[in-house]
Amino acid sequence: MHEVLRALIGRDRAVVDQEMWGSFWDQLRDGALRSGETVALLSSLSTRMPDRGTLVAMLRSLDERRPAVPARLDGTANIVGTGGGPATFNISTAAAFVAAALGVRIVKTGSRAYTSTCGSHDLLDRLGIRTTTSYEQTDDLLERFGIAFPGNFVYPREVALLARSIVPMDLRMIGGFVNSVGPFLAAVPASAQLVGVSDHALLPVLGQVAATVAGRRIWLCSNELGVDELVSSVDNIVLTNDGTDAIRLRAEAPGTLPGSPGDGTGTGTGTGTGTDAIAELRPAAAGEDVVDHFLAVLSGAGTPLATRTVRLNAAALAVASGLIDGWPEAIRAADDALRSGAARDLVDRLRTHPARSVITTARAR
Repeated sequence: MHEVLRALIGRDRAVVDQEMWGSFWDQLRDGALRSGETVALLSSLSTRMPDRGTLVAMLRSLDERRPAVPARLDGTANIVGTGGGPATFNISTAAAFVAAALGVRIVKTGSRAYTSTCGSHDLLDRLGIRTTTSYEQTDDLLERFGIAFPGNFVYPREVALLARSIVPMDLRMIGGFVNSVGPFLAAVPASAQLVGVSDHALLPVLGQVAATVAGRRIWLCSNELGVDELVSSVDNIVLTNDGTDAIRLRAEAPGTLPGSPGDGTGTGTGTGTGTDAIAELRPAAAGEDVVDHFLAVLSGAGTPLATRTVRLNAAALAVASGLIDGWPEAIRAADDALRSGAARDLVDRLRTHPARSVITTARAR
């Protein structure tokens, strides 16, 4: 049994260090692990989140094995969730389009469906929008449209090796850990990242990991509904990694634009809490076209809570990226981008002009 497994299962070592993780990845790459060791690893990690030191060491051991990643792109933002929680429509993808339409440069990562019926990459396939296959192609799309959807190339190849090594088991069965730390696995050169966390129990350790990330503003978002995005009908907590106090976004009163978070301005009891909120944020129903449902929300024709929630997440991207300083201004800009049809138009333009092959090296910034 590899020493990483022995330490995780037996808990006989305070921290699994970077060198030990490197040895494990080497053996995984070389096919030198014993049968069942990768299943045991994923099962152990998904059953009990490792401590901060072990998790940081694992992430750094993967980072050091990657090809060179371009320098961070100033003024860009990424929105992604940890998965899990109640089933909703693709809130973060909708917010990404709205934020891009109001001027935020968006690099949106995602994946296939994990617990949902339609993951962000599944939705993009149905929309006819391709994910990018390189940083150069990502940079090209950002210049042309202000938004890009990087494909699997941003994730460590070790994740794919793990998935293949457990066949015929499905990574979705025992890979909850991979989804939970997914926002930290993607090498995305964004300067800000909005991370939705569905499981409140993960906030302490993910907050500790976020604090070790330099050069990228990270906002960890959670709410009482367990939705891994901001939801406008309930109070939301946003933990930051820049040493500032947590941001408290209070429930928005229907029909109003909220004021600054936490100052009591423009707040209200809201509607759509608990099961009512989940019903308003539901994914496409059986027999309902996923694309039609998504485009209706993006055109402002979804439920009132769906509209307000997409608007809130897009505004958060505008503030986190530094494009807009104040929350009321960001909310109004997101509302304009949604109701004017600018966000829907951006989808249509991407569907008409897909990603193209790029041979030249991405420009230095």
